Amino acid sequence: MGIALWRLVGLCLLAGVLVAGMLFPVAGGLGALSNRASDTVNSVSSELVDEQVPLVTTMTDSAGVPIAYLFDQNRFEAEPADIADTMKAAIIAIEDRRFFEHDGVDWRGITRAAATNVTSSGSALEGQGASTLTMQYVKNYLLYAVADTEAERAAAVETTPARKLREIRVALQLERQAGKDEILARYLNIVFFGNNAYGISSAARTYFDTTPDQLTVSQAALLAGLVKSTSTFDPADNPEAAIGRRNLVIDAMVDVGSITRQQGEAAKSEPLGIQQPLTALANGCVSAGPADGFFCQYALDYLEATGLDPAELKRGGYLIRTTLDRRASDLAKGAAEDQVPTQTQGIANAMSIVQPGRDKHRVIALVSSRDYGLDSEAGQTSFAQPSTPQPFGAGSIYKIFTAAAALEKGLGIESRVPVPNGYTSRVYRNGSAPYTVRNAGSYSNAPLSLQNALARSPNTTFVVLADRIGSVDPIVDMAYRLGMRASLDVRDAEGRTIAEAVKAEKRGSYTLGPEPTSPLDLANVAATLMSGGTWCPPTPIESLTDRNGKPVPVAEPPCEQAVPEGLANTLAVGLSKDDAPGGTAFAAAQNAGWSRPMLGKTGTTQNNRSAGFVGATPQYAGAAMVWPDGSRPRPICDTDPPRLCGSGNIFGGKVPARTWFNTMIPLHEGLPVLPMPPTDTRYVKGGGDSRVPDVVGLGENAARLALERAGFRVQSFDSDSSEPVGTVTSQNPSGVALPGDLVTIGVSDGTAAPVVPEPDRPTSQRPLAPESPQPPDILEVSPPLPGPEQFPELPEPPEPPEPPESPPQLELEPSPPVQPPA
Repeated sequence: MGIALWRLVGLCLLAGVLVAGMLFPVAGGLGALSNRASDTVNSVSSELVDEQVPLVTTMTDSAGVPIAYLFDQNRFEAEPADIADTMKAAIIAIEDRRFFEHDGVDWRGITRAAATNVTSSGSALEGQGASTLTMQYVKNYLLYAVADTEAERAAAVETTPARKLREIRVALQLERQAGKDEILARYLNIVFFGNNAYGISSAARTYFDTTPDQLTVSQAALLAGLVKSTSTFDPADNPEAAIGRRNLVIDAMVDVGSITRQQGEAAKSEPLGIQQPLTALANGCVSAGPADGFFCQYALDYLEATGLDPAELKRGGYLIRTTLDRRASDLAKGAAEDQVPTQTQGIANAMSIVQPGRDKHRVIALVSSRDYGLDSEAGQTSFAQPSTPQPFGAGSIYKIFTAAAALEKGLGIESRVPVPNGYTSRVYRNGSAPYTVRNAGSYSNAPLSLQNALARSPNTTFVVLADRIGSVDPIVDMAYRLGMRASLDVRDAEGRTIAEAVKAEKRGSYTLGPEPTSPLDLANVAATLMSGGTWCPPTPIESLTDRNGKPVPVAEPPCEQAVPEGLANTLAVGLSKDDAPGGTAFAAAQNAGWSRPMLGKTGTTQNNRSAGFVGATPQYAGAAMVWPDGSRPRPICDTDPPRLCGSGNIFGGKVPARTWFNTMIPLHEGLPVLPMPPTDTRYVKGGGDSRVPDVVGLGENAARLALERAGFRVQSFDSDSSEPVGTVTSQNPSGVALPGDLVTIGVSDGTAAPVVPEPDRPTSQRPLAPESPQPPDILEVSPPLPGPEQFPELPEPPEPPEPPESPPQLELEPSPPVQPPA
């Protein structure tokens, strides 16, 4: 009689608790208990209707093929119609046979469980049959979708009457707002099936590599059996226990009439049939593979920079369709590895490819000779090598920015520029000493057109131009405008951006490219030039949609007209001789069999520690860089494979240029051969403030006044002439120069030069008239700009490294590439 009495008391207590759960809070102990439940209901009921459970975000390439998955919980959502009837029948048979009869709470089941399991702790509410699928859904929702902390997760599964009252009241409310089929699908979508599989879609894939609409009776029964205990009945670790539990579910399905006894026996005779190993879903960019992991990482960094919370991305079930071209990526990866094998000690070779455009600059490939991954012993890295500024520069590629600034100031691409063997700057300093540079390689010391200077890359010429521009600020600003945004936003040890530091210290070496550089920035610079001067952010995102397929706007900066179209087009043509005879990339282009019009520029840094090549056609722009990426950086020797050495000989025309051409030749197969853009006379001949007044025929004083008012320095020399004494008979330059340049004028001394008659002999034997001597350090106009097919045969010097001046050691803290300039 004692046991029966206690059971009776327990039932009375249970009845009171159940009544409290259905009524509004009352005073006293049970009232306080119900108050706790009521508070929880008010906070989660509306969320349950919205059902924003954590889902997997999928990233795809441009063709829509998945490349990576991002998640906190490996869960994909399945619509009710996408779940097999076998799965629905199995879970109902084993977990809630009266599912279609009750209103969310099975009062009969709760009473029956209480009558057999009453204890002093109040665990009657936890007995078998006490929880319906609707109540289990509430518990799982609070556990997997609401709880953020360990305390909240513990509260979601605590064995207390308060928790059960919470589930009862929310279940009753939920059943009034959603149909049975929807609730059943929600339950199957949220419940945990073990082995990192949340929800029925992930479970079907993990265990059977199938979809939930294709589940057989045997498969559905196995999954339904896992809900009770994913560890006890794990088919991978405990196959015998899993078979026993599966067969129990099949018997339950026969008992409730879901299947016939014959179907049940046939299902029980089947083996487990799980995948060996289980079909795991890799999480994060490592799943994108050794080539495309770098692209995946850039896409995530880009979305974060535009304001998308990474935590939300892992829970939101987004579809990220990227601009990745898998063919281009594979070609670039192969070319990079061919030049620098993956496990090469201490050396990386990275390449970035961008599509030019006036409305969007799509990034189509970001690769490295390193594989993307976490095993450094296998030559892997998770550092974003193709898109993040590297601690080593790109060398003479930066001369592009000085040339662009000079064109903007008024110089023409035809204008002749000096090529002294050595030059000491009048503007820039090397600490407390004068800033002096010398050329590496052999040059004739004769002036070149700016176009030829870009192709042959003498160092002194561009420091002369930087002097004539008068400040490094316009050169830095030009680099930023054209696309060096992430690189210039890197911060040094003092917290300054590179842009701020170079300007503050008036670094004349900036034109020679020693600063940290992003390969992606370089590729986007080339894309800007090939887009008529239109800069766009280098975007990896084609589209972003939420879990419901609704487009999500990405807050990307708008495209900008960075420089006038005529300047960009003319500079692009001005850079079209690097792959021609005399250009520093000619050997690489010739060996690869390149024949298309293109722009290109090589670069090499001090002591041959790093090198780069940037090039573009109207269809694709790309940049390749090689640098020491180990803990002990040293110069690089161009051996097979490359190696770190004491005295390097790597140049931009070697590994980087070969990587570029070996990628671009197959990538352009089948594409039309497009011409370079049309030039603009203003930037070919020069114009604006760069026009030198014509002072021939004026008196010396008047000529000096006109030239000085135009911003030029003047130097005169006596000239034998029959013109009146003091009359200007010649000037150099006579067309275009930069403000502040020296203009030399010849002034008549009134004495005509004597004429010496030549002896009469055949014309073919007569000597050529000697060229007039040119004063040093001047600019003069060259013949009309040649097309790519008119390039003169010039001796090919090696690509020169930068002069021996190193900037202060920099601590890399790259800012997002979409931030505004300093």
